[in-house]
Formats: sequence, structure tokens, C-alpha cells
Amino acid sequence: MRVLSGIQSSGTLHLGNYFGAMKQHIELQYQHECFYFIANYHALTTVQDADRLRRLTLETAAGYLAAGLDPAKATLFRQSDVPEVTELAWILATVTGKGLLDRAHSFKDKTTKGIAPSMGLFCYPLLMAADILIYRSDCVPVGRDQVQHIEMAQDMAGYFNNTYKCNVLIRPEPRLGHAPVVPGIDGQKMSKSYGNHIEIFGDPSEARKRIMSIKTDSTPVEAPKDPDRCNAYTILKLLASESEAADWAGRYRAGGVGYGEVKKRIAELFGQAFDPMRQRRAELLAHPDRVETVLVAGASQARREAEITMRAVREVCGIPASSSME
Repeated sequence: MRVLSGIQSSGTLHLGNYFGAMKQHIELQYQHECFYFIANYHALTTVQDADRLRRLTLETAAGYLAAGLDPAKATLFRQSDVPEVTELAWILATVTGKGLLDRAHSFKDKTTKGIAPSMGLFCYPLLMAADILIYRSDCVPVGRDQVQHIEMAQDMAGYFNNTYKCNVLIRPEPRLGHAPVVPGIDGQKMSKSYGNHIEIFGDPSEARKRIMSIKTDSTPVEAPKDPDRCNAYTILKLLASESEAADWAGRYRAGGVGYGEVKKRIAELFGQAFDPMRQRRAELLAHPDRVETVLVAGASQARREAEITMRAVREVCGIPASSSME
């Protein structure tokens, strides 16, 4: 099975990125054929500084490698190194009705949060669909909030195949991980744009400070608590072993647990999980040529697959292939 997913190079990596996407990406590389891209085209909707975008792209790639992605097992590349993706996005736009994009939840959510309502943001689902369909992806690991985009990619594949009476584009399916939505320190979905994130490669003291500020209610220490309604417990459960998480849940229900105690344990588990990754990432960023070598090799492999799809797409559309693609 071919797996495809990506992550925007629009901000530093945080717990939501790791548990919502990166962790399952790394696990899947041992089971399937995996293609993972750094979505620097998508990032242009919020990052419009060239030097910053280049830096964030490199840091995102280094973060994946530090977290355990093996370029011998999975293909890691920059979205912009495969220009056929934007070509397919345009072709999909010609068979997709505006009404489908009008129904996109992410556009409404992001503009409500103050992100400029550009056409790039509005057309985000078209480019995302092209990212998925061009590699003939069977499965797309996503958080629950992204499922609608996969459903839209399914619709667009159907629109294209029905319009041109072919079966060129393969219908992808979403794959939800065990932690499809990770809460931020305020209880909302963790997001850099919401300012409620906990960076996994940032200053350890700042991470601890943010962990200690996780929003909780005013239930007294001695009173029983519902762990399933507690932001702190939800984050602790992601970091702890199953047995430890179950123990904490029992203590919550019995009473006698203070939220400060829970947060301190989160900070300890956080350090155990991410301190070694932070060190590996620092080593990679000290030798950026190593990261670039991985991205260039990955782009070469990804583009070969994209060209296979685009030859078939152009053929059914009646668009001649350029001589470079012959």
C-alpha cells in the first residue's frame, strides 16, 4: 500500500504535529511504501518571507529525520521540487465546482482566527488533492480535522475520471491515528496559529513553562476528577505508557491528585521523549548539506512517480507532453 502525507513548513514543530502526524508517519515507514513531503507551497498562505520559509523547510525536514524517519525506508521531499503538482491542481480546478470549496471547514476556521482569506487559502483543498492524487496514494494519515480534505480529494478524483471517462486517478482513503486531535494548553486543538502549542524542539525551559500553564478547572485536590475531561490528562496520556496512563486515570477518579502534580509528570515525560530528538536535530542543522541530500534524492523519486500520473492525465485531457517528459 502506498501512503502519502505532508506537513507545512509554516512554523516550528509541536506536540500536535508529532502525535497528530509525525509519530504515525514514522511507524508506517516499516509497513508500507511511504511518501512524505514538506508542504512549502501550502505554507505560502501564511509565510511570505523567503529566508524564513527556506529556514523553516530545512528545520521541518531535520525534525522528521531526528524523530526517526529513515530515508532508506520512506521518501522525504519538498513539495515545490515536484512542479507537476501545481499542474494537476489546475486541471482539477477545471472539473471541480466552487460549491465544494465553499464547504471547506478549514478555510472558515482559519479566516475566523485572523488568517487573510487569500485565494491560495480558499483553493488549499485543490492543491492538497493534487498532492495526494499525483502519487496514486492509497492511504493518507491525517488528523480528524483533515478528513474533509481527503473526502474532497476523493470527490475530485471522481469528477476527473467521470469527465474524461477514465480511471486515471485513484481514490485515496484517510487513516486516523490513535491521537487524531491533540489539545493545546488552552484546550483547543493545538496549533501554532492559535498560540497554544508546546514546541518539541524549542527551549526546554520554555516548554516546561507552557506545560505548567495547561488550562485546568478549579476542582479541589481531594475531589474525584474525570480524566477524560481534563486537558492535562489528555496530554499526559499521549506521553505515558498505557499502564502509567491507566494508573493516573484511577487516581483521578479516586481523588487526591493535584493538577500541578500531573503537569510536573508531563514535563518529565516530555523531556525523556524529546531531549534526544532535539540533540539529533541540532546535529543535522549543523550540517544542512546532509538534509539537502535527503530532500534532493527524495524529490527525484517522487517526481518520477508524478510524471507517470501526469502522462496519463495529459493524454486523456488532450494536452501534449513536453519533450522533457518523453
